[in-house]
Amino acid sequence: MTEERSGANILVESLVRQGVEFVFGYPGGAVLPIYDALFDDERIRHILVRHEAGAAHAAEGYARSTGKPGVVLVTSGPGATNAVTGIADAYMDSIPLVVITGQVPTALIGSDAFQEADTVGISRHCTKHNYLVKDPELLADTIAEAFQIATEGRPGPVLIDIPKDVQIASATWADQEPRRSARYAPQVEGTQDEIARAVEMIAAAKRPVLYTGGGVVNSGPRATELLRELQKKTGAPLTSTLMGLGAFPADHPDWLGMLGMHGTFEANMAMNKADLVIAVGARFDDRVTGRLDAFSPHSQKIHIDIDRASINKTVVVDLPIVGDCAKVLGQILDAWGSRKAGDLSKWQAEVGEWRERRSLAYPKPDTIIMPQFAVERLFELTKDRDPIISTEVGQHQMWAAQHFHFFSPNRWLTSGGLGTMGYGLPAAIGAQLGNPDDLVIDIAGDASIQMNIQEMGTASQYRLPVKVFILNNEWMGMVRQWQELTYESRYSSSYSDSLPDFVRLAEAYGWKGILIEDQSQLDDGIRAMVDHPGPVIVDCRVHNEANCFPMIPSGAAHTEMLLHGDAVAGTMDDEAKALV
Repeated sequence: MTEERSGANILVESLVRQGVEFVFGYPGGAVLPIYDALFDDERIRHILVRHEAGAAHAAEGYARSTGKPGVVLVTSGPGATNAVTGIADAYMDSIPLVVITGQVPTALIGSDAFQEADTVGISRHCTKHNYLVKDPELLADTIAEAFQIATEGRPGPVLIDIPKDVQIASATWADQEPRRSARYAPQVEGTQDEIARAVEMIAAAKRPVLYTGGGVVNSGPRATELLRELQKKTGAPLTSTLMGLGAFPADHPDWLGMLGMHGTFEANMAMNKADLVIAVGARFDDRVTGRLDAFSPHSQKIHIDIDRASINKTVVVDLPIVGDCAKVLGQILDAWGSRKAGDLSKWQAEVGEWRERRSLAYPKPDTIIMPQFAVERLFELTKDRDPIISTEVGQHQMWAAQHFHFFSPNRWLTSGGLGTMGYGLPAAIGAQLGNPDDLVIDIAGDASIQMNIQEMGTASQYRLPVKVFILNNEWMGMVRQWQELTYESRYSSSYSDSLPDFVRLAEAYGWKGILIEDQSQLDDGIRAMVDHPGPVIVDCRVHNEANCFPMIPSGAAHTEMLLHGDAVAGTMDDEAKALV
């Protein structure tokens, strides 16, 4: 059955066909036909954010916590450019988004019309693909292909720019599934020879390490199950990137913790001394590798990744396998069969000695709240609820990664590759919408929370019981830490002057505000936050000069980690400073 419909109506019907529950957006002139089509449609719930960056981050939080693609709708010009940060964030962290932007009428494109921007050109380098749709007849197929590209292969954002006249014009709508595009067909399985070689390398290793990343989470629950099965069969200790936390349970005896710049001593030393690194869904990011010529220098390396472009881009590996994590792990396990694991007792004993360094230890004064302790108490008092944790970006983010523990995927939402301050609150809003019965907490810093603090209004409007737990040290903490360690404590513009009264601000938005000023108030304050049925901000005043350790200085090797109490010899040279 076919009929004539407007482009805007075809867009809405196409979103429904894709199973879209929520659209995160903000209206403007160039998308008013789409908003009019949404007005009476109860199949899709539009979530009105307060800023387009908030829309993109909320869509990210929804996508990361549910495994479904997030959808963003913004107007032309500043609407699109405001969303670019969130789009770039999703691109770096492989989060599936479909971003719909309005554009000026086709005849005005290129004329510097009101609220015109070259959205396709601007977004070309931070999307998997983008489109400028000039014919309403192409809309349905374009939207179907956009969802396919966003979710298959390495996930990521896809943008569709639609001129206003295309939204108004009529086209034929066929009430049938669009044909699957043959233009995009990522490789998902390794070859038999690659799998056989991988099994032999793993079986022969005396000091293997599984190095896992966000690709395991993105691949879905099956990848997580297979990763745990492979680790059980091989006995290899396992470490994870910031984005991969939760794919492997943090209470497992072979869990090494996070690796990299603020990773654990045992994770980084194991990577350095390994004879085989099995990288699964990770991309050898600079925050993980440290100095490249000193990164795991004595190991052979297997790299499993869906993105062919990530293979050998940073670290040259001995065995690249292009494919989906779940598919390739399944192939390896099938090929492994009933083979027995080798004796790794000497390797495990060496790892155990590194654990004894207790690299996450920190000073514990009697009354002052250390930020690490605040996160530990937050974990202990909420772990039974299996909360979803989002973060902003900075010291608090690293403390959360170190001291909050995850046992399953899709419970940890953070900005990894782009390091976007202001991510956490809108991401928590998106996660709460996608998981309405779950406890969702944004662990924030006093500086970063202000980047998108206006989204408190979004949570109020939709009665979302998100919790914001601010580690308030009155600094841009990570900036201050780098300035202390590398710029002789010259604190240039890193002190947070004129902080708002977060409790009164919470009350102004209709939230509950809680102030915690010393250790005696900490547990009761956390319980009050969790027990309150609506949204809550906790202003937790923590030690304002605490630094985040362990830490690998930029340009240093894994063996050159700084732990609590280590002295910093002099300052870095200009080349090292440039790498910060």
